[in-house]
Amino acid sequence: MKRRKFISQSAKGALAFTIIPRSVLGGNGTVAPSDRINLGYIGTGKQSYGLVNAINGCKETLVLAACDVDSRKLDHFIGLGQKANEKKVATPVKGYKHYRELLERKDIDAVVIATPDHWHAQVAVDAAKAGKDIYCEKPLALTIAEGRAMVNATRKYKRVFQTGSMQRSSFNFRQAAELVTNGYIGKISEINVSVGEPVKQCDLPTEPVPDNLDWDLWVGPSLFRGYNAILAPPLEAKEWAWWRGYRGFGGGYITDWGAHMFDIVQWALGMDQSGPVKFIPSATPGAKEGLSFVYANGIKVNHRNWGEGNAIQFLGDKGKIEVSRGFLRTSPENLASLKFKTGDKRLYFSDNHYQDWVDAIKKRSKPICDVEIGHRTASVCNAVNIAYELQRPLKWDPAKEAFDDAFANILRSRPYRGTWDFTNF
Repeated sequence: MKRRKFISQSAKGALAFTIIPRSVLGGNGTVAPSDRINLGYIGTGKQSYGLVNAINGCKETLVLAACDVDSRKLDHFIGLGQKANEKKVATPVKGYKHYRELLERKDIDAVVIATPDHWHAQVAVDAAKAGKDIYCEKPLALTIAEGRAMVNATRKYKRVFQTGSMQRSSFNFRQAAELVTNGYIGKISEINVSVGEPVKQCDLPTEPVPDNLDWDLWVGPSLFRGYNAILAPPLEAKEWAWWRGYRGFGGGYITDWGAHMFDIVQWALGMDQSGPVKFIPSATPGAKEGLSFVYANGIKVNHRNWGEGNAIQFLGDKGKIEVSRGFLRTSPENLASLKFKTGDKRLYFSDNHYQDWVDAIKKRSKPICDVEIGHRTASVCNAVNIAYELQRPLKWDPAKEAFDDAFANILRSRPYRGTWDFTNF
């Protein structure tokens, strides 16, 4: 072969081989780098451990960064993130103490927010401004005003936002919601929800702050109070942090489990864009249950222990449904495994809450528990706490998101400390 012809044919062959199959570029033969969704985790406590494995179970995701004000928890999570990455492409995870440093990285596409509730709004609004898609744990917001700000920031910056209400991606709850939606137990007269007690004032004594924790930054936008290990347990603690129970940081079981169970009520009743119109608390001072809220169609929801913990009981004029993570009981019995008919209304459903978020990011669509849905459910929870605190009936306008009570309207928001401002977007 003449030299000129050899060079010409070699060049053609080399050119042909520059068209490399996408699978080769994907590191382990699945996803090309251009198709990966690079993640940063903000908040690395216990909840993040399950999230990093579940979300990294989606083939497109990779962990690049993590942030926490507790250096020991952050170091522990970095190890978990790097181990999760090794199953795809071995990638280091960089740690940050301040989440805004993480948000400055242009190579991070989306963030997973697993901080205590009092941080959700500020972090989510800042993440939306930074152009990141968002997965935020439930309850979405500590106050009604914060939730609305999160929705508005998400829409303004055209972000994809999944709320961590993963019960919607489970058979028991979907089946129950679709049975109610399609009238299989007739007209709903009453719903009982068992989720534990309302929020309470924090009365914990102040303890010395561990060297590995920036307590001032942990408190963040909330009004300052001293450290206590119940609020922020050390890494090795078996119990969950109970900031959840105290005003200023969480909303008690009303938001912690109510964000799951009241969410299914909202879904089943077709109220994802709305909510109740009246909240009627118990007349007993200091009551921890007994409140009812009522929808415009007259359906009444009772917050009470009806015999099962963290569960819902739907009562209709033709049957009954009882549902939790551990059971689905129906009357008639065959409804639990009923195959729906053509023409029945089917609810949006995914059997993988995390892949649903990833798919929505790729399609630029709304996921199963979009930010508006998370906000509406959190608003119900927060309104329940407000009614318990004021101990008087309140009317609620779900379109205007306002009470008929001046002081209740003040409680839709809360003061922020220092220069933090969730409304600046």
